[in-house]
Amino acid sequence: MAKVRIRNLREEDFPYIRSVINEWFGGRQVADLVHRFLFQHFRDTGFVAEEIGKAPKIVGFLVGFVSQTHPEEAYIHLVGVAPSHRGQGLGRGLYERFFEAVGQRGCRHVRSVTAPVNTASIQFHRRMGFVIEPGDATTADGIPVHSKYSGNGEARVCLVKDLRS
Repeated sequence: MAKVRIRNLREEDFPYIRSVINEWFGGRQVADLVHRFLFQHFRDTGFVAEEIGKAPKIVGFLVGFVSQTHPEEAYIHLVGVAPSHRGQGLGRGLYERFFEAVGQRGCRHVRSVTAPVNTASIQFHRRMGFVIEPGDATTADGIPVHSKYSGNGEARVCLVKDLRS
């Protein structure tokens, strides 16, 4: 296994990440959630896991930011790890780097949202210390969801982590 380092997000990472994200998400169409402005304005709280070699290769990323409305809260917008690199701790490493960065900025809570069908994401967030926030409905498995949460009226699971614990 090649060595991987975590570094801050750069604008030039945008085209590659946008080109692979649907594949990394198992064919789900999520590329429209990847916007260049996130790579321009949130580099200090965005991270890339990069395989080191002659030609470094991005194998994971996290895009997140501190809330302007609630400065003690941060939000993780999008995270992806290449299928070939899952199970190696890259997701955990990206999240921990984010927790450290936003904690230094005075954040006490981190929020994230995921699709109810993404059970792997829900389980991962729980392992990382997130709790599911109560919603206005539940899935067949009893997971609380916020119905009509996203722009296209789809339900989402809302999660929060207390950085103080």
